[in-house]
This record gives sequence, structure tokens and C-alpha cells, in this order.
Amino acid sequence: MQHINDTVIDTLPSEIRSLLDLLNDQQDDMLSRTIELAEINSGTLNRDGVNQVLESLLKLTANLSSDHERIPVAPWEVVNDQGDIVHNPLGDALRIRKRPEAPLQVFLCGHMDTVFPKDSPFQKVKWLDDETVNGPGVTDLKGGILVMLKALEVLEQSPWAEHIGWEILFNPDEEIGSPGSAPLIAESAKRVHLGMIFEPSFPDGSLAGQRKGSGNFSVVSHGKAAHAGREHHLGRNAIRALCDFVSAMDDLNGQRTGITFNPGFIHGGGPTNVVPDKCVHKFNIRLEHPDDEQWCLDKLNDIIDGINTRDGIHLELHGGFTRKPKLLSPANEKLLALAQNLGAELGLSIDVKPTGGCCDGNNLASAGIPNIDTLGVQGGAIHSEQEYLKVNSLVPRAKLSAALLLTLAYRQANGDQLEWLRGA
Repeated sequence: MQHINDTVIDTLPSEIRSLLDLLNDQQDDMLSRTIELAEINSGTLNRDGVNQVLESLLKLTANLSSDHERIPVAPWEVVNDQGDIVHNPLGDALRIRKRPEAPLQVFLCGHMDTVFPKDSPFQKVKWLDDETVNGPGVTDLKGGILVMLKALEVLEQSPWAEHIGWEILFNPDEEIGSPGSAPLIAESAKRVHLGMIFEPSFPDGSLAGQRKGSGNFSVVSHGKAAHAGREHHLGRNAIRALCDFVSAMDDLNGQRTGITFNPGFIHGGGPTNVVPDKCVHKFNIRLEHPDDEQWCLDKLNDIIDGINTRDGIHLELHGGFTRKPKLLSPANEKLLALAQNLGAELGLSIDVKPTGGCCDGNNLASAGIPNIDTLGVQGGAIHSEQEYLKVNSLVPRAKLSAALLLTLAYRQANGDQLEWLRGA
């Protein structure tokens, strides 16, 4: 368990508790709307499906604010299986704002996309038992969206709402690293004091603390084609060159603490009577410290430079580090401790754990904004056809986020300037 410094708070005031009671009968509504969103296929590259989710969210948020902004994002640039750079169009982002002039500003984020493509057989939600549903994105992240919206509905009914402003970003591309929406997160970071991101919690309800950073890369190996029998000696085998690269890269594992290299995909070659002249490899790197990025790049370039001295062989490196490691600042530790204490007031036992996974909380933290990025629902087996949601977590998780928003607004209204949160 990751240790978080204690922050002493008073018992939740009765005024806040009575507002949280407004959520007591909301489970059925939250679940039905979660299912509606989950049964819209919103695989990241299904632009129409993602935009259909956006249209549904416009309706769901119509009463929260009149300030809605639909924002196109840049296409996703990737190296395809043939080694060519292609640009995949993405769905739009949706930004919603309320009270931008308030003294305390909160950023809330949830992604609209899933990892399940348009042709996936995993399209419908079904009950596994009396407490569990299985479906695409029910936990990652459609249930989290309803947690966010219900918490905001409670905030808007409070007498302290005017003391806190908020903005939501629903982004279309988190599952591929938020390449198009990252600039929108960075833009929001200039306006806000803290972030609430609605990725699913750990299955036991724990929150994520420190996170590793991530980079996604491709290497395209170019050789020379030749007849494998008659003129094998004239060919230059792109697969062999790439295999040497993969082997040398994999040997970097264990050389520096906290860094992992994961070979993930290889495509190349054709008829076995032809010396292959092209091969593509895609891989991921995870790391714990921002300074490790340059070490990784130097090592990769050394390997490539060595292989490129061979006659007729040329390797090209594409991609980069898309998310910095999320390190916990003192303000972030206090924010997590506040959430833990509020959870205890609500009967929830919440731990904080480090994780190797990445999310938009990495982006926000790298901009200096303390945030909690696993405020969504409890469930598990995300990114698989076994993904499940614990239905009974919907209301408690909404209460936790509502309690956090209400407590911050209540304190602001009563003269607490929350200097620890503002980086003082």
C-alpha cells in the first residue's frame, strides 16, 4: 500500500450528509444510463460511435450547464503494419464549464472511447449475478461518467456551489494515450486547482496513487528483396535485422530500476522464397522517473545505429513518450488523504496503491495539478470481454466524489483558502 500523509478533517457536517442522501435512490437510473452508453460501440477508431456517445452526453448534461463546447481533435498518427505513416480520424471532445470566475476551479475528466472496435463481438451488457453486470466499457469508463454527473448534480443543489467552478472534459482517445486530447488537458491545467478523473478504482475500491509513465514506439526495418534460392546472397533480410533489435532491446530490461521494455507486435515478410525487405515492430516502455526517458532513447538509438552500419539495412524509430510518470506532490498526497478520510466517514475503507498503468491523471500531474484519477466505479477485467461492474458501487462512489466536491466548496465558503491545494 502506498502511504499517504494524514489530513485531519472534521466529521462531515450534517448539511453535507443530507445532500449526499439525495443519491440514495439513484442506482437504477445510474445503471440504466451506464448500460445505454456502454451499448453504443465506442472503440477509439469508431469515430461515429464515439460521437454518438458525445451526443448522448450533451443530453445528459443539458441541465448542469449551458456552456458546452464540441472540439475536434487532431488525427492519430501511427505506423501501420506495412510501415507507412497513416492518420486515423478521431471523435470530437466535449468541454463543459460552470462558474469559471469562482475562486476554486476543479477539472473533471472521463473518456468516451473503449478498446473494443466496431467489429468486436462484445457489444451487449448482461447480468452475471444479482450484483454484477458484464459489458463493454461498463467499468472503463461509462459507469464512471455517471458517478461524475451525479456528484455534480448534488453539488449544484448545495448552498455553497457558487464558491467552486468546474469544467468537464469528455475525451475521445484516452485508450490510445490521449494523443489528440492531451493539448486540451494541458490547456485546462492552466485554469484549475485540482483534478478528478473517473477511471475505475481497483476492484477493492482502492485509489491509484503514483503511476508509471509510458511510451509507445514503432521500428520499421528496411532491407533488400531477393530470390531466396537463386540470389539469396544479394538480399538483406529485414526480419533478421529487426529480430536483432528486439533481442537487444529486451536485454535492456533489468538494467535500470523501474523501467520495462515490452515487445508487443511484429509484422513483416511474405512468400518464403523471397528475402523480406520490410518488417514492423511495435513496443511499449514503462518508467518511474521522467529523467529515465533520455536513458531509454539513448539506448534505443545506440542499438539502431549499430544495426544500421550493416550493408543494405536501415531501421527507423517512430513514436515517443506520451505520458510522464505521475509522482505524488505534497498537495496530491493531502488530496488523496482527504478522499480517504471522507471515504471513512461514508463507511468506505480506501487504500492508495501505486500502479504501472497510465491515464489522463499522468498528463494532469505533469502540468503540476494534484488529482485523483480512479474515482470511478468498482469492477474488473477491463480491456477484456470479461469486463464487469459491481452495480452496488455506483451510489457509494458517487457519494465519495460528491463529498469531496461539497467539502471543498463548504470550506471555501467558510473562509478556508485551501492553500495546501494551491501549491502554497
